[in-house]
Amino acid sequence: MSEHRFHLPQLTAVSASPAVPQETGLLVSGGRAPDIRWLHEAARGRRLIAVDHGLDACRKAGLRPASLIGDGDSASPLAWEQAKASGIPIHAYPPEKDDTDTQLALTIAHEEGMPAALLTGVFGGRFDHAYSTIFSCAAAPLRCVLADECEALFYLKDGENIAITCHVRPKAISLLPLTPLAEGVTADGVHWPLADATLPQLLPRAVSNVLEPPQDTFRVSLRQGILGVYLVWGDA
Repeated sequence: MSEHRFHLPQLTAVSASPAVPQETGLLVSGGRAPDIRWLHEAARGRRLIAVDHGLDACRKAGLRPASLIGDGDSASPLAWEQAKASGIPIHAYPPEKDDTDTQLALTIAHEEGMPAALLTGVFGGRFDHAYSTIFSCAAAPLRCVLADECEALFYLKDGENIAITCHVRPKAISLLPLTPLAEGVTADGVHWPLADATLPQLLPRAVSNVLEPPQDTFRVSLRQGILGVYLVWGDA
């Protein structure tokens, strides 16, 4: 099985399984805007899609999205009109709809053949929006990674593994069960390792772990379920 590598400015993730997508688009959503320099690095070589208010983050960074998706209820009217005037393709929806803008963006990205997506602008802001995005990405038909310069979340599914090398040492590492049980969880390279552990979703206690000095790489594997591998740097 070939090795997959995934790069962010603050880390490199490697896996022999699809937990680490090789080709990704970049979806910029409307939560906390990423640092402009981080966004430029993350956008390099990735197809950029703005999701409603994420358009303002792209505009501030001087980045032109390949397309714009949303209902226009949170993007600034000026940015939206400039996108229309410049010929950026727009998937426009009414504000009264069932799916969130991010859910629509994931569906459209999949339909357009995007195999995986890096989502930024998804942390901070309203908890219900972040909650919806985290679980929508866990169930999405394409592989997802959520990240900005402060936080990152990878998804492991049945039988998958990941090795993450941190170029910037994280403040904490947490393992978050996203199904009722995450079974057969093994983690090493951290201060509190796990061996074939079962983590219940309703009692998430594998939080606030740290790298074991002098390690800069840690590994996580999962036998069954869906597990979020979360890292935080500084004050998110």
